Amino acid sequence: MSTGTLLAIIIPIAVVVVVAAVVAWLLMRRKKLRERFGPEYGRTVEDHDSRMAAERELRGREKRHDALDIKPLDNSVRDRYARDWTSVQEEFVDRPEQAVHDADRLVTSLMHERGYPTQDFDQQLKDLSVEHGRTLQHYRAAHDVDVLSTRHEATTEQLRGAMVHYRALFDELLSNGGGSRHARA
Repeated sequence: MSTGTLLAIIIPIAVVVVVAAVVAWLLMRRKKLRERFGPEYGRTVEDHDSRMAAERELRGREKRHDALDIKPLDNSVRDRYARDWTSVQEEFVDRPEQAVHDADRLVTSLMHERGYPTQDFDQQLKDLSVEHGRTLQHYRAAHDVDVLSTRHEATTEQLRGAMVHYRALFDELLSNGGGSRHARA
């Protein structure tokens, strides 16, 4: 066979192999993002013009999150937060709106204690999404009811639901859930 014929065979095969490798790599990257972010992956894709833009945002969240100093809790701090949560739950019986506000503050305090920035709710959601994407819908739902309750528009059932939702994220943060890189070390 001539060199030209060999090149005519080898070059297309090499191109196909390279394209297949790139596609496989992109699919693996997408799969990792889906696994890491859970339902937040789909939500982010829906909020963006393209899947690539959404995935770029999620990778940016990962990069920002990796720069944060997220740390596990000492046992004494964990016990204090558990006691504080019990007090908030007990408060719900007599003052449900106040208990929901206190639950929001307690979750925010716990996030801060773990090392998450807590100044902006939207940024909190993005930062939490990296390790807590599966419980983030609870935080959103609870926060929505908390906002309603500041206007005294939340029903008792909505307030009860908010407490359940706050508890889901609270428990995960309290147990160092989500597997932060510092907690694994």
